[in-house]
Amino acid sequence: MKALFIDCNQQLAPVFARVHRPDDPPIAVNMTPFASADLPALLDGCAICLDDHSYMPTAEIARCKDLRHIVFLGTGAASYMNIAELNDLGVTVHTIKGYGVTAVAEHTIALMFACARSVALMDRTVRAGTWTPLEGMQLLGKTLGVVGLGGIGGEVARIASGIGMNVIAWNRTPRPEAGVPQVGLDELLSKSDVVSLNLVLNDETRGIIDAKKLALMKPGAILVNTARGALVDEAALIDALQNRRIRHAGLDVFHAEPLKADHPLASLDNVTITAHAAFRTAEASETLLRRAIDIVRKITG
Repeated sequence: MKALFIDCNQQLAPVFARVHRPDDPPIAVNMTPFASADLPALLDGCAICLDDHSYMPTAEIARCKDLRHIVFLGTGAASYMNIAELNDLGVTVHTIKGYGVTAVAEHTIALMFACARSVALMDRTVRAGTWTPLEGMQLLGKTLGVVGLGGIGGEVARIASGIGMNVIAWNRTPRPEAGVPQVGLDELLSKSDVVSLNLVLNDETRGIIDAKKLALMKPGAILVNTARGALVDEAALIDALQNRRIRHAGLDVFHAEPLKADHPLASLDNVTITAHAAFRTAEASETLLRRAIDIVRKITG
């Protein structure tokens, strides 16, 4: 069965070469940028596709007559393809969990600090020739609300507790083993100085942070999202940021990626943006690609 890593890049290529062993199934690598309309030609003859974070529209995949498996490099395949529709076409979507728990949690904390102290804004203004020290928020003793107590949320809670924050959490199903006080979502939003979103995206969680939920947040609170952009009503978030009801947002994920330079979020000085990079560490990437190769091995075995 022919396999293609369809969207490898300069960062992942050496990692892939390092973890791909001589006894592994052969996997071709494409590093040339492409549009969705190019998918049928690129995947001609391929039964397996490794997909980093490229969109896989159902209409185009329907034209990929040989394709039977998509191995998505992460957990958020639903943001890039309609899994149910692809299943109906006979294409199975495989996802990979747990490879970057520490990486994403550390990035979440990094964004939290960057938002609290306006790090990115001061960096930009100093480089532009303006020396304006800005007053920040001290995090010691502040309340962090963790929305979603899976592996990443649990690690965020652990690190935040270690730096002296009071941590509360909400999970769709209670997790008494997490060792964190758990409250209702509305109570969490109204009590937290910082809110961290760590939920998976599905029909129940899509748009869970809407205008009404954002209105419950404390004036001057910070929102950090390293999970999925579609968890949040984007228009409502922009409105809350423009009107300074929310102090700052730290965002690694967006409704449409890559984020365009003229997007409203990119023009706001109280938004700190990273390029869906929370899981990008050497350690996490090695684990991710090794697990992807193991899935290919299982399929072809």
